[in-house]
Amino acid sequence: MASLGTKDQTFTSSITSIGSEEDITIFCLPCDREGPRFPAHGYCIQCKEHLCESCFKHHKKHKLSRHHTLLDKDSMPQSQRLSSSTIHTRIPDDLTKPCHKHEKEIIKFYCHDHKLLLCSVCITLEHPVTACNVNYIPEISGQIINSKNYTDTLKTMDTISNQSQKISQCVQKLTAKSNTSLANVLAEIQTFREKINQRLDELERKAEDAAKSIQKDNNMRMKTLQTACDDVTKSLKTSMDSIKDLNTSKQSDKLFVKLKEAEQIIKTKKNTIEKLAVFDIEEYSFQPNKAIPFLLEKEQSLGSLLQKTLKHEYFPPTVDLKSRKISYQDEICVKTSKDKKICWVTGMTLLNPALLIITDHDNNSVKMIDTRSKSVAGQIQLDVNPWDVTSVTSNKLAVTLPNTQTIQFISAFSDKLAKKNTLKVDGQCQGISCYQGKIVVTFSDPAKLQILDVDGNVLTSVLGQNMFRYPEYVTASSNGIYTSDWELKTVTRLNWQGDVIGGYGGLGEPSGIALTDDGTVVVGDNNKHVIKEITCDCFQEKIILRDMKCARAVCWCTEQNVLYFSSESVNKNNFLQIYRIS
Repeated sequence: MASLGTKDQTFTSSITSIGSEEDITIFCLPCDREGPRFPAHGYCIQCKEHLCESCFKHHKKHKLSRHHTLLDKDSMPQSQRLSSSTIHTRIPDDLTKPCHKHEKEIIKFYCHDHKLLLCSVCITLEHPVTACNVNYIPEISGQIINSKNYTDTLKTMDTISNQSQKISQCVQKLTAKSNTSLANVLAEIQTFREKINQRLDELERKAEDAAKSIQKDNNMRMKTLQTACDDVTKSLKTSMDSIKDLNTSKQSDKLFVKLKEAEQIIKTKKNTIEKLAVFDIEEYSFQPNKAIPFLLEKEQSLGSLLQKTLKHEYFPPTVDLKSRKISYQDEICVKTSKDKKICWVTGMTLLNPALLIITDHDNNSVKMIDTRSKSVAGQIQLDVNPWDVTSVTSNKLAVTLPNTQTIQFISAFSDKLAKKNTLKVDGQCQGISCYQGKIVVTFSDPAKLQILDVDGNVLTSVLGQNMFRYPEYVTASSNGIYTSDWELKTVTRLNWQGDVIGGYGGLGEPSGIALTDDGTVVVGDNNKHVIKEITCDCFQEKIILRDMKCARAVCWCTEQNVLYFSSESVNKNNFLQIYRIS
């Protein structure tokens, strides 16, 4: 057995020698202290030591170390000199933030795949280093001060802050305009009511005037009758008084004459009385116009409030396309043993940066691609040819099936894909995209675009040959909806109300379309064999890739700034191409 001094000397040599074979070969530090030297198989972050395969396994079993975070051979520090002098002596200066899931644990790690800050328990339970690209924060934070990441982050935050202020100002302006319109509505309601009152007053006056006119006529008739009756009475009384006086005075001659005259008077007045006795007097009552109370009872309001959206189209700052740089990264073979034909990838979407979903049209399948291992992780067969695919939630997909005019929903967990419910649509559905619970679908026959909710209810439908001829693909965001029309040779931009607010022509045969994180549109052009990037306002464009034989589906990964796309060339059908844009 070696002496203590020998062990210390050997250990020191293994971590301080530069350019030696020992420094190139990384050894197990616990074994190095006791005797035989074994190559390192992994690394313990808590113990800050490299471990051989035996120590690595026992480390997981021992009560005191079973919850330690272990890095495998590919993830461990690749230099014992670096791990001892830099990593092991690095003391975190501000790692005091508790984990929101495990409050007794401090955040010390970062997962690059999921863009998450983690504690030791998070790594053990949810983000094992064998599955995720995890780093100990002190190991990667040394160059962060005044770094590009630092300046870019502040610049992005400042840009978003400015955008938020502009939107806030716009909201205030439009709210004031909306409130003014409501004040006008109240005034118009009052004016309308006054007009109704004026009309009712007019009708009331007409009814009153008619009644008063009849009343006047009645009074005149009654007065005429009464006058005639009074005349008869007065004439008879005068004649009677005269006859009585003559009879009293015994003037027989005069009395005889007067009586004979009276006989004639009686005959005349009798005829008059007979005529006066025949007359009609009407009694009146009021019968309301039933249409008016019926109308008031039937109607539930004085009128309708018509709603008109105050449109505000917000354009993010235009990106300088000239400053864009693009570089080839790799390719992924998507052909599997289950495939009977050459792959034809017509649709793509990301569930997360590590999982890419594609539709293989000719092999009637939907495939899950592990972007880390660059391999097919799962596959599900369909009864018909799929066309496009979008992620509805973090584990739910929607796939268009044009031949059956249906949308197939698929669940995605781990490497398992499973068919769920289907949704029948009224046309040959092609492109599909989902944003904030709204599913946008394009149709080639009849040519149209529809916005649906997750239950399949049509919220908006946009038709018209002048607007669409063959809208093959679609993508959507808060900036609006972008479609690529194969026949019109355009990219069309719509708002969420279905109004066209922009467009870009000059394309050969536009196909797959995607949006980058800064709002630019990436579209493949089958005819010109290029991939173009177009600003969100559809005013500028730049060819970012040439000689791309029949680029079909495209997909953008914001977290990694990479573009995935498929090709229809003979040598590239079975492969996805990966390019980085910066």
